Amino acid sequence: MSRPARPRRFLALVALSAAALLLGCWTLLHALAGGGIDGPYRATIAHSPATSTAAPDNHPAALPASKPVRVRIPSAGVDTGPVLPLGLAPDGTVQVPTTAQADDIGWYTGGVTPGQTGPAVLIGHFDTVDGPAVMCNVSRVRVGDPITVSRADGSVLTFTVQRLQQVDKAHFPTRAVYGNTDRPELRLITCGGPITDGHHPDNIIIYADLTSTRT
Repeated sequence: MSRPARPRRFLALVALSAAALLLGCWTLLHALAGGGIDGPYRATIAHSPATSTAAPDNHPAALPASKPVRVRIPSAGVDTGPVLPLGLAPDGTVQVPTTAQADDIGWYTGGVTPGQTGPAVLIGHFDTVDGPAVMCNVSRVRVGDPITVSRADGSVLTFTVQRLQQVDKAHFPTRAVYGNTDRPELRLITCGGPITDGHHPDNIIIYADLTSTRT
């Protein structure tokens, strides 16, 4: 069963939060931006189907709530934990990891936990002023790749990448990221695009479905 539809006010708040969300993906110095993600990643997206034939039709059943504690994305060289809890900042925007937490991935606590029905949202920096961050190799991720999330209850969930999207932050797809779904899904958000005025102009979003669980 999907969660009750969120009121418009909630989605409006999330839209505001999402727009500011990955302005928090601080950037490298302009001198380091030459080999950025924009070119190769756009090519990846252009050839990625909307859904993956790698995922089975019979998706696992949704699980009770349990906080994520570790995230692994082998294709991007990511193996990080503990997972940071991220809420809303005083101005209503979604929190992001600090510069000191650049090697960590955060989980948006205003949504579901990974494995529950709905989209669980993870957030990680592409880079910071100090250099590359946890999602610096996001361009290596392909449709069909696994993302493994370990939870506090001891369960280990595998999500399979279904789609990758690069979009201007001014046109963040709020409903696609935060809107209700009828099964457990995952969203992982980072930054991308060539640096403009000290910031990456785009968000890179990985969409993944739950495909296996073990305890």
